[in-house]
Amino acid sequence: MRAAPAAFGPLRAARYLSASADSAFVPIKDRLAEKMAGEITLSREPGPTIRKWREIFESSQTELAEHLKVSPSVISDYESGRRKSPGTLTVQRIVRGLLAIDEARGNRVLRNYQSMMETNEAILEIRELLVPVPMRRFVAALEGEVLANEDNLERELKGYTVIDSVKAITSLTSFEFSKIYGWTSERALVFTGISTGRSPMVAIRVHPMKPALIVYHRPERMDDLALRLARTETIPLVVTRLPLDRMLEVLREIG
Repeated sequence: MRAAPAAFGPLRAARYLSASADSAFVPIKDRLAEKMAGEITLSREPGPTIRKWREIFESSQTELAEHLKVSPSVISDYESGRRKSPGTLTVQRIVRGLLAIDEARGNRVLRNYQSMMETNEAILEIRELLVPVPMRRFVAALEGEVLANEDNLERELKGYTVIDSVKAITSLTSFEFSKIYGWTSERALVFTGISTGRSPMVAIRVHPMKPALIVYHRPERMDDLALRLARTETIPLVVTRLPLDRMLEVLREIG
């Protein structure tokens, strides 16, 4: 692969590097490379953002370091913040390295990204967080009330998806339901248009992938079965009463 001219900015460099790849996925790869480079470069904490993308690509520090021909300690130092924020050329190399690793594995991540770009109308918003957010902070920001499994709020969230529960029931196929998990299941699923909360919990119960957190937006009432299923799955279930516009605003400010 050709080296990108040093004078390129990070986003333009990402486009250049992606465009040079000989793949049917070049257009979508270009968009993914730009997203990755932009997030790392603009993040207030580049290290955790690099780690997030490396974990999305399921690459170890050692594997990425070998691909970049550097010591694993270099990757570790960047991710931990021990080494100063990476410059444009380093970001280019990391992005290019992860995409090359994915290509060698059959473009699994790239295919997932392409699928995410074709979202169903039931998915109101889907976002991966730049930096993982503790669940308790997430719940507090939503002024949430924990109804089940409060002891399991010690993990971190890496994303969230806001879902119109009525449209999900009427329009999501089983294949499309997987799209709500984005890059990772370590996320909050936020359901709007809730009446009793039974249908979303039944759908989660039967699907092999499980979210880290479930949030119901202004349910009319809570169904006992929904609570029992949440406890069975050991997934924290939270209710927020924020107005929809305010809830979306809070979510976009998180992370």
